[in-house]
Amino acid sequence: MNASLINAAILPFKASVFHDGTFDDITEASLKGHWSVLFFYPADFTFVCPTELADLADHYPEFQKLGVEIYSISTDTHFAHKAWHDTSEAIGRIQYVMVGDPTGTIARNFGVMIEEAGLAERGTFVIDPDGKIQIVEINASGVGRDASELLRKIKAAQYVAIHPGEVCPAKWQQGEKTLVPSVELVGKI
Repeated sequence: MNASLINAAILPFKASVFHDGTFDDITEASLKGHWSVLFFYPADFTFVCPTELADLADHYPEFQKLGVEIYSISTDTHFAHKAWHDTSEAIGRIQYVMVGDPTGTIARNFGVMIEEAGLAERGTFVIDPDGKIQIVEINASGVGRDASELLRKIKAAQYVAIHPGEVCPAKWQQGEKTLVPSVELVGKI
C-alpha cells in the first residue's frame, strides 16, 4: 500500500455471499448507510481463522447493537463458506455475512491480497455509513485478532464521528472522558 486508506471511499465490487442459509450478492453499495467491518482472513478450513471468526460470532450481538454489520471475506467461494459453516461447530455459530472473493477483487481493492498465494492477509477495515474507511488493521498470518478490541475501536470511531472536535485517547472506553485538542493541551498530557 502506497497511500493511506483512511477516509478513502471503498472501491466498486460485486461478490456472492453465504448468509442466513442462503446465497446472495452484494456490492460496495451494500456497505453504505451503516457501519461495516470487512474482516479479511486467509482461508476456510484453516487454523487461526476459525478462532477469529468464532470470536466475532460470539460478539456479533454487540456489533449489531452498535448498528455494525460484519462481512468476513476470504478468497474461497460462497459455496466453500457454506460447506465450512455446515461442518464446523465454531463456524456454524456465524450469523454475519460470509463473502466469497475467489477473484481477489475485494482483497486487491483493500491492499491485502497476497498475489503469490492467492490468499488475503488478516486485514480489518471499519467503514462508516458514507462508505469511507475509518480504521485499518493488518496482522501477520500467525497473529489472531480480538473482537472485543475491535468493538472498542468502533465505539471510539462512532463517538468521534458524532462529536466533531473531540478525540478518544488510548484505551478509551465508552463513557470515559475524551480530549478536545487545543493549544492549552500542548505539553500537558
